[in-house]
Amino acid sequence: MGKLGYYFRVAKGALSPKKLTRMVRRVHERSGKNSFLLFWDMLWCGARYGAGWNDYLIFGWYDMNAAQRATYVTRMKNKKLITALNDQTVTDVIDNKGEFRKKFGKYLGRAVVDVKDLSFEDFCAFVADKDAIIAKPYIGESGKGIEKLKKADFETLEAFYAHVTSGRFGLIEELIVQHPDLARMYPYAVNAYRIVTVVGDDGEVYCAYATAKFGAGGNFVDNMENGGVCCPIDRETGKIAGIAHTSALKNYDRHPDTGVEFIGYQLPRVNEAVELCRAAAREVAPRIRFVGWDAFVTENGVGIIEGNDYPGYDFWQLPEHTPDKIGLLPFFKKIVPSAF
Repeated sequence: MGKLGYYFRVAKGALSPKKLTRMVRRVHERSGKNSFLLFWDMLWCGARYGAGWNDYLIFGWYDMNAAQRATYVTRMKNKKLITALNDQTVTDVIDNKGEFRKKFGKYLGRAVVDVKDLSFEDFCAFVADKDAIIAKPYIGESGKGIEKLKKADFETLEAFYAHVTSGRFGLIEELIVQHPDLARMYPYAVNAYRIVTVVGDDGEVYCAYATAKFGAGGNFVDNMENGGVCCPIDRETGKIAGIAHTSALKNYDRHPDTGVEFIGYQLPRVNEAVELCRAAAREVAPRIRFVGWDAFVTENGVGIIEGNDYPGYDFWQLPEHTPDKIGLLPFFKKIVPSAF
């Protein structure tokens, strides 16, 4: 019922007249093509390729032929991959930040403390040399529920401790001092690399793609849902390989806040970050084989912020990053043919 329920919810949302009309209008405004023809083409692509309306829009399918469309990982195909590769009965080790901390402690690269059963004395010892900390809930995504807490904002350590242990948070962490080359691009957030790993049918760990995420607009998190931007990484050179994009489908060739140019920018320690994520992927294989990791970089090394067992499939398939209009599906069919 879980799988059937998922497909029912997708179909119900997709066939909403208001949602469909709104999306046809957006595609028409972006492409200039006839709305009536777009409507029927979008319906066809949903049935034929498992493409959601947003897939059609963001991938620019209005300018593609059938052979090109067939190479894309769509919403439904991504769900199929996740169902085939990730055992949902054990994904709590990825989804729950407390369980993640216990499993991947040696990969975190920073001090992280579970607030459950955290004594006041231990809390005081943890914050003694810190002006601020990061507090996170056990469950959350896209930066939701994360707070940067400054010691000076609380009248007493008792008040600080009461806030941290109020039930809103599961973990507290020391602040990450990111590499100067990443801070130069945007200094107010920890700018992470999103590295997606796949354990192939041969047992080897592959990197499907790597992107650089940067905060924007004064936000202290780098998530695109909070106004951040994202760029593809050339893993051979460690340089940014394309312009940035946003959730609002705006593109930038320079960071909107700092003005630093994206394309060709040399990123630090890319290979180290990829290898760290590949090592972490082996810890949960073969029951979890498809993970999106967020890795941070400092002057002294790399660490993992968190994992995502439902990794995004759009980052590496957007028009500005796929001039040949070839998506990621051929990669997955080669690496994990058993999923198909």
